[in-house]
Amino acid sequence: MPFLTALVLGVGVLCLIDLVLTVGVIRRLRAHEEMLSARPPGAPSLVLPPGATIGGFSAVSTDGVHVSDETLTGTVLVGVFSPDCPACHERLPQFAEHARSFPGGRGNALAVLVGAEEEMAEERRALEPVALVLIEEFGTGLTKALQVRGFPSLALVDEHGRVVASGTTLEDLDMIPAHA
Repeated sequence: MPFLTALVLGVGVLCLIDLVLTVGVIRRLRAHEEMLSARPPGAPSLVLPPGATIGGFSAVSTDGVHVSDETLTGTVLVGVFSPDCPACHERLPQFAEHARSFPGGRGNALAVLVGAEEEMAEERRALEPVALVLIEEFGTGLTKALQVRGFPSLALVDEHGRVVASGTTLEDLDMIPAHA
């Protein structure tokens, strides 16, 4: 009987240690997530900052529409997503919802999917009804024109190719500078 009591006590202590370690890991993960989402001012941007002008680009959307820096009319909503990006999986549906009601409709919303077409089938289906979808390799086309360095990257670009707002969340796009 003393052996069984010691065994039960030992298992209980191990469970308690496991619980304490798990809580510690969860706290570290939350702190890490907060650090990543609350980028300090002056931190390198993942996409061109407001006021910058995008480079030239030319592409054809998945449904055959030609888009380029010369075809921009009005302000265009741009979202750049990758299949390997956990934050993209969260923000892509938010982007699609925002694009649905964006002024100028589907023609003024560009969704860039970076990767192989077969990797992006689900994202393509979600975005095509609300945006012109471009599938391209990283560092080409619109990702090069916007100087994208990470994902997700979001921007508002005016008809002159000037970035009006940019960031990694839709909230970043709501903070349009006064000089814009």
